[in-house]
Amino acid sequence: MKKLATLAAALAVGLMSGAAHAADKLKAAWVYVGPVGDFGYSYQHDLGRKAVEKALGDKVQTTYVENVPEGPDAERAIERLARDGNKIIFTTSFGFMDPTIKVAKKYPDVKFEHATGYKRADNVATYSARFYEGRYVIGQIAGKMSKTNTVGYIVSFPIPEVVSGINAFMLGAQSVNPNIKVKIVWVNSWYDPGKEADAAKVLISQGADIMVQHTDSTAPLQVAQEKNILGFGQSSDMAKFAPKAQITAITDDWDGYYIDRVKAVLDGTWKSKDTWDGMKEGMVVLPPIANVPDDVKKMAEETAAKIKAGTLKPFGGTITKQDGTTVKDLDDGAILSMNWYVKGIDDKLPQ
Repeated sequence: MKKLATLAAALAVGLMSGAAHAADKLKAAWVYVGPVGDFGYSYQHDLGRKAVEKALGDKVQTTYVENVPEGPDAERAIERLARDGNKIIFTTSFGFMDPTIKVAKKYPDVKFEHATGYKRADNVATYSARFYEGRYVIGQIAGKMSKTNTVGYIVSFPIPEVVSGINAFMLGAQSVNPNIKVKIVWVNSWYDPGKEADAAKVLISQGADIMVQHTDSTAPLQVAQEKNILGFGQSSDMAKFAPKAQITAITDDWDGYYIDRVKAVLDGTWKSKDTWDGMKEGMVVLPPIANVPDDVKKMAEETAAKIKAGTLKPFGGTITKQDGTTVKDLDDGAILSMNWYVKGIDDKLPQ
């Protein structure tokens, strides 16, 4: 009951935010899994929403709903936005996939866009970022900077996006340090500061001197700073929360994508498609590198440049799996369905 009340309140706030706009504007809506706040995954999506408002001005009316749980509550939130007259609805978390498809069938005249999923329809497009490209770069930095050869990695859910990130990080680290080890803690949440902080403390107690996260709070980085070790931010630049600890961050930039897709609805050119862009297109960005020697910074910048140029592919070449078998030159399909670890990951992948 508390969840429903929270969702109802969030819907009210989100929908009221656009109540004063003219009725003839294109209505566009976003559904966020976490709080907008001033950092992290949902915050970055909301920067994209604001970029749409800035770019398209009086042509659009935007709104959003935050803190929407994945599952039945998501379906209610999405359908409410469709009933309210929104003509394009962005649902921004993997767990919103099935609710998005279900609501889309009821509203064929509404365009839906689902982030990080794989199910499409005539009125449902999908989009995501090649986060793994940035993770290869930070893996190299960690491989150079770790004195204990042990990295702590805090993760959310065992979906391919997260697993490919772990593997890309490890391959980057191994490219400069064959002795590196990665220890993992699964917190089974995208955003839980308490669990993330506890996980960071456990990993540090096991020897980790570099902290990596695929969760959304600043807690791991703040623990890293307290313990005088280094780490990386997630989804947005978190340097202001841990300036002595953050080296850089895997930062998402959705601005250009959202502007293009809303504009396509306005122009009548919108079509269902799948978009998977990375560092080259500016959808994955690394903020300025700090707290490392100049030679490490130079190495990371050169690696990022090679990935942007297409001359370095994180999953190119021969890769040894945890079970000792090998694969070679993985294509997008193999990366998007990844359910195995590379050799050297000190963990058993949850099934």
